[in-house]
Amino acid sequence: MEDQKENRPLEAEHPDVEELARKLSTNVKLCEGNSKQDGQESGANKPAMSDFSDPVYKEIAIANGYVNRMTKDELKAKLTELKLDTRGVKDVLRKRLKNYYKKQKLTRILPKDSSEVDTYYDYICVIDFEATCEDSNAPDYIHEIIEFPIVLLNTRTLEIEDTFQRYVRPEIKPQLSQFCINLTGITQDIIDQADTFPVVLQSVVDWMREKELGTKHKYAILTDGSWDMSKFLNMQCRISRIKYPRFAKKWINIRKCYGNFYKVPRNQTKLTTMLEKLGMNYIGRLHSGLDDSKNIARIVIRMLQDGCEPRVNERMHTGQLMTVPSSLPFEGAAIPQNPQFKN
Repeated sequence: MEDQKENRPLEAEHPDVEELARKLSTNVKLCEGNSKQDGQESGANKPAMSDFSDPVYKEIAIANGYVNRMTKDELKAKLTELKLDTRGVKDVLRKRLKNYYKKQKLTRILPKDSSEVDTYYDYICVIDFEATCEDSNAPDYIHEIIEFPIVLLNTRTLEIEDTFQRYVRPEIKPQLSQFCINLTGITQDIIDQADTFPVVLQSVVDWMREKELGTKHKYAILTDGSWDMSKFLNMQCRISRIKYPRFAKKWINIRKCYGNFYKVPRNQTKLTTMLEKLGMNYIGRLHSGLDDSKNIARIVIRMLQDGCEPRVNERMHTGQLMTVPSSLPFEGAAIPQNPQFKN
């Protein structure tokens, strides 16, 4: 849904959503509650940094100046010498080499388990919804989620450890538009045989519990932009008369993370552009939720290799999208709980 979810301001709630939801929820039974308490909401503070008066920081500054003066060919030659990846545009190569030198020097003065040389999260769950759409969506168009994919990325091994994918049957507009079918590759037959969103969300929670996310392992949700959580999931929960899941209230917006890390403008943070700038091609079918999620995970892996430390940077608060300041302590997503219907 890359073309459908640019980083635009969140639209006002559709006035008919709540009424439609009440009609659809007539025969819906309340899902079983879960008595477990959310965990890791506040997270832990990062280990204290060493005193910046240490001579190593002067060495890092000198190394950065040296890297800044290098041409692209010189950068690639040095990266080859160090057996590092040489793919990507000049800014990416420069950042990669700087972080290599920084990591090498900081390992001399920081604890081995310091967040400066490691990531806070054990796992990152990449989610990229597909939703109903038209060729030209009206401002008050009601999007319903039709694909719920998750790619489980192990931040220690830098490998995709598992995937989850379920299709969802829309209830307000059960008939997909031809534009939506052509865009996503999701056919009407697939949708007709799918479960409704409350059932799929329960399957998501069961899968996440099986992976011990939020209990044994610290994790974060990661999306391509703000719309997946602030618009699509938010709207779907209102349609299905479900309380917004706590595990999805905070997430990493990869576009912001990528832009801040590589110092690139906002118009260079679309999925295909990020891949291109990193020297990678899209693999799979564009606008397949699962394939999009896998490609987003490839970007995250490359960023982790380049020294980036992703952190939660957006959240939902009283139904509104808000930014999470980088000055706040690191925090993980909540323990997944069973879906709860609104009264």
